[in-house]
Amino acid sequence: MEKRYYTLNQHLREVFREKVIKVSLDAGLSCPNRDGTLSYGGCIFCSEKGSGDFAGQRGFPIKEQFDQVRARTLTKWPNAKYIAYFQSFSGTYGSPNYLKELYEEALRQEGVVGLSISTRPDCLSDEILDILEDLNKRTYLWLELGVQSIHAKTLKWMNRGHDFDCFKEALSELRQRNIRVCAHIILGLPYENREEMLSTAKSLAGLSLQGIKIHSLHILKGTRLADSFLQEGFSLLTMDEYIILVSDILEILPPDIIIHRLMGDGPSSDVIAPEWTRKKWEVLNGIDREMERRNSCQGSKFVRIDEGN
Repeated sequence: MEKRYYTLNQHLREVFREKVIKVSLDAGLSCPNRDGTLSYGGCIFCSEKGSGDFAGQRGFPIKEQFDQVRARTLTKWPNAKYIAYFQSFSGTYGSPNYLKELYEEALRQEGVVGLSISTRPDCLSDEILDILEDLNKRTYLWLELGVQSIHAKTLKWMNRGHDFDCFKEALSELRQRNIRVCAHIILGLPYENREEMLSTAKSLAGLSLQGIKIHSLHILKGTRLADSFLQEGFSLLTMDEYIILVSDILEILPPDIIIHRLMGDGPSSDVIAPEWTRKKWEVLNGIDREMERRNSCQGSKFVRIDEGN
């Protein structure tokens, strides 16, 4: 069924004229929110694998990880091309020379046509930005930036370690170098109401973003979020509430922004709550049906602001 929103899969087929899939890798990096530079323990929702629960085996060489993850895809997509995806922890948090070699090693793997690097907005030094600018001239590149929420109270609660202005400054630096940027947000964060979640999406809709990932909050075993949930028992979105909220957000986003994801998922055995986040395809199909019911599509309620006025 043709989607009523602009998917990453559609975009990649337009660019490469064939199936392209992401291969998740673990670069063995850390995060300033874990090693004491900013804080310890990371963001409250982050798992021991740094949100890279489906990435290659940490500590293994990039080639071995790539072959390991790629092998899982061969039955379904034997002739696909690949984007090497540095997913775990902060993919630009390391010495520039080390990072450059990691990225180059990934690009040398058979069938790789591009890179996607997930990181924090406060992990982009001038040297790293120069490396990314060079890569962007030579290959297809995405820089994925976590923002999660625009609200200061929420960012503080989740131990994020930066504010929304930091995100906007990093975005500006990346866009000056013509690098594609995908923002990550989480819906269903405790103590945020519906209007606050919508205001995050509205704020991002007005920025120079090329992509967005929308995650449902899911609570994983072994995280500080799990401890907080078990102690406080805060309320969570229902599946129907999530489907309606995502559909509302799709309508207010620009029609040309690429939707990388509409549903976050973790290892099923590690998910504590909400139970419905184990049903990824049921949720995605529900979003499709809701957009169909409305006879709506991405961008149907988007209002572009002319900054020159």
